[in-house]
Amino acid sequence: MTNILVTGGAGYIGSHACKALAQAGYTPVTYDNLITGWQDAVKFGPFEQGDLLDRARLDEVFAKYKPAAVMHFAALSQVGEAMSEPGKYWTNNVTGSLSLIEAAVAAGCLNFVFSSTCATYGEHDNVVLDEDTPQEPLNAYGASKRAIEDILRDFQAAHELNHVIFRYFNVAGADPEGEVGEFHRPETHLVPLMLDAIDGKRDGLTVFGTDYDTPDGTCIRDYVHVCDLVDAHVLGLNWLEQGKGSRVFNLGTGSGFSVMEVIGHSKSVTNREVPYSIGPRRAGDCTKLVSGSIRAGDELGWTPKRSTLETMIGDAWRWHQNGNYEK
Repeated sequence: MTNILVTGGAGYIGSHACKALAQAGYTPVTYDNLITGWQDAVKFGPFEQGDLLDRARLDEVFAKYKPAAVMHFAALSQVGEAMSEPGKYWTNNVTGSLSLIEAAVAAGCLNFVFSSTCATYGEHDNVVLDEDTPQEPLNAYGASKRAIEDILRDFQAAHELNHVIFRYFNVAGADPEGEVGEFHRPETHLVPLMLDAIDGKRDGLTVFGTDYDTPDGTCIRDYVHVCDLVDAHVLGLNWLEQGKGSRVFNLGTGSGFSVMEVIGHSKSVTNREVPYSIGPRRAGDCTKLVSGSIRAGDELGWTPKRSTLETMIGDAWRWHQNGNYEK
C-alpha cells in the first residue's frame, strides 16, 4: 500500500483525512506534535510524533516510510491569537512548512496537498469568492497561509514540487460512524461551542457582534462538512498522481449561514434551546465570507454532499454525545 505523510493527522481535519485515505487504499502516516492533536485520534495508520521545525526528525520519517505524497494540515489557526501573537504564526506555520517542504524535496517526495484557507482573500463582502479573487489577508493566520502558497509555487519552479492547494472556510460535522470527531482544548469553533452550551458543559454561547451588515446582524460563513472536505483532498491527491500538475481549488457551498441561523438549526436537530449571550465584535472577523467550488466540481468532480446544516450539526451532535480523546 502507498504511504501518504499526513501532518496534523491527530487533529480534527487530519484524522478524518486519514480515515478517507485508508478507505481509498492508502496508508496514512500521521506526523503530529500533539500540541493541539490527540494520539487517540490516530486510528488508521502509523503514528510518528514530531515537530515541523525538527528537520532531522522529518528526514528520519521520510526515510522510514518513503511516502508518495504529503498531505499538510498541521497549523495554528485561531484568528484572535493570530492578531495578538503574529510571530507565533509566522514561526509555526511558515517556518515549519518550509522545513517540511525542504524535507519532502530532499526525499524526492514531489506531490504535495496543502490545506490553505479562504482567509488569504481577506474581506470581500457580498461576492462568492473564486480562485482568482485578490488575496488580501487581514491577519497573520491568513497571511501565513498565503506565504506557504508562495513557497510552494517557488519550489514548483525550482524543484518540480507538484502541489494542490485547497482554500476553504469553516469546517463542521464529524465522521458519521463516530470513529473520529471534533475535539479541541480550548474549543473555539461555533458548532462544538454551541453543543457544549446545549449540553451544559459551558455557561452559554457568546455571539460576537450583532451589528454587522447582514440580515440578522451576525457574521455569515460558508460551512463545509469535514467528510466532504477530506474527500476533496483525496481527489486532489489523485489529481497529482495522474500528473495533472499544480492547481488551486476553493472548497465551499457558495452560500453561507449566519451565526443566528446556525443556532436556529441546532434547536431543530437537538430539540434543545441554545443558551447564548451577545458580546462585542472580535478583532479580525469579517462580515461575510462565502466561497464557491465551481472549479473543484468541474475539474475534480467534487460535490459537498453532506454540507447541509442539518447533517453537519446532526453528525457533530452524535459525536458530541460520546466522543472525546481525554484518556
